[in-house]
Amino acid sequence: MTEAAADLVVLGGGPAGVGAAHRAALAGHRVVVLEREDHVGGVAASFEVAGVRVDHGSHRLHSATDPAILATLEELLGDDLQVRPRRGRIRLAGRWIGFPLTPVGVLTSLPPTFALRATLDAVTSPARSPEADTFAEVVRAGLGPTMAARFYGPYAEKLWGYAPDELAGEQARKRITSSTPVQLVRRVLGGRDPAARTFRYPRRGFGQVTEALADAAVAAGADLRLGTTVTAVEEGVVRTDRGDVAAGTILSTIPLPVLARLHADAPPAVRAAAGQLETRAMVLVYLVLDVPRWTRFDAHYLPEAWTPVTRVSEPKNYRDSLDDPPDRTVLCAELPCRVGDEVWGADDVTLGGLVEEALRRADLPPVGVREVRTRRLPSAYPVYRVGYEAPLEMLDAWASGLPDVLTFGRQGLFVHDNSHHALAMAWAAVDAIGPAGIDRDAWGLARRRFASHVVED
Repeated sequence: MTEAAADLVVLGGGPAGVGAAHRAALAGHRVVVLEREDHVGGVAASFEVAGVRVDHGSHRLHSATDPAILATLEELLGDDLQVRPRRGRIRLAGRWIGFPLTPVGVLTSLPPTFALRATLDAVTSPARSPEADTFAEVVRAGLGPTMAARFYGPYAEKLWGYAPDELAGEQARKRITSSTPVQLVRRVLGGRDPAARTFRYPRRGFGQVTEALADAAVAAGADLRLGTTVTAVEEGVVRTDRGDVAAGTILSTIPLPVLARLHADAPPAVRAAAGQLETRAMVLVYLVLDVPRWTRFDAHYLPEAWTPVTRVSEPKNYRDSLDDPPDRTVLCAELPCRVGDEVWGADDVTLGGLVEEALRRADLPPVGVREVRTRRLPSAYPVYRVGYEAPLEMLDAWASGLPDVLTFGRQGLFVHDNSHHALAMAWAAVDAIGPAGIDRDAWGLARRRFASHVVED
């Protein structure tokens, strides 16, 4: 049985989905949101571990957030949306250096030999050009052999599971904010600007952003359906395990390959292309410690190859909250992996031991672990392996040709993004919906803007 039509049916309740639902409901559209989990937020959700609200890894609202979107979030969250100082560290050449980078930190923390070689690479940068469009060559030509071999190369292989020369150059262009020596110097000098060293973060965890947007969308008339799995998509109809929903327009934030598998009219070649795109999985390991704070830093980055851990964050340091218990803290360690590999299949005791060993070898403070919890994300972010462009272009062309479907968000466009990018896509998607349906010209302009998005860590 098919229910009465909705103007817009939104697939997925992550930041992009609930952001679009909120904006669409305010504009007077009849909106239905379908989310298979029992909560909104996706990988940007928050939950409790030992009484501490934690995230799925490290999340924050960067200073690059669109002012109009930020104003909406400030209105919804009020004083709960705090301005926080950035206090991170990167382990580089065996030493810890403050992040974001500052002139003093670079001068005092880098080993002299590393600094000298990186400086010589910068001087000779104009003479280099990529010999192939790979991650390895883009970084070598831009930032130099030293940064490529000692920092970005090992980190890339840990993050995406392939050697740097097996990754497409676009992987570097989308994930490295400073891709030339000049840009890197500007970023280091910008570290002296107080605004560049802050971020926004909610008192109750990053998931409070999507929770507030979802609540406001419902208050504006949206129908939010949690625990609802989409089983098929047809022209004008979304089929779910709880009944069918007729849709004027479908706004899809679910993974693009999944949409191809669910859509009744996807040709075999498109479904085959969907199977050629890869995403990176991640295991999140939460260590509960019986201390008020572990360190004063919000995140520690570990690019070196000797450990599977890439980042360790301490959620209590992202905010000021009286709700946090005063006698304990929680660390969140990120371990990229493949579904079914050794890391993915390890038990909590083994994973906790891996993290503890990484902290010890990285000369970080000891931890007395009271408890270990884990979460597994099968599709944390896209992998741009060499040759990914052709299947992605086929999928994107097919989806763009569907008269009643618009795809956006990290998973919907198979792109690397931050939450503020996902929200910008949500705003643009709703703005591209007119009386006659999807305005493809307006959406095309928005897609060209999205092409300039570069992830900020």
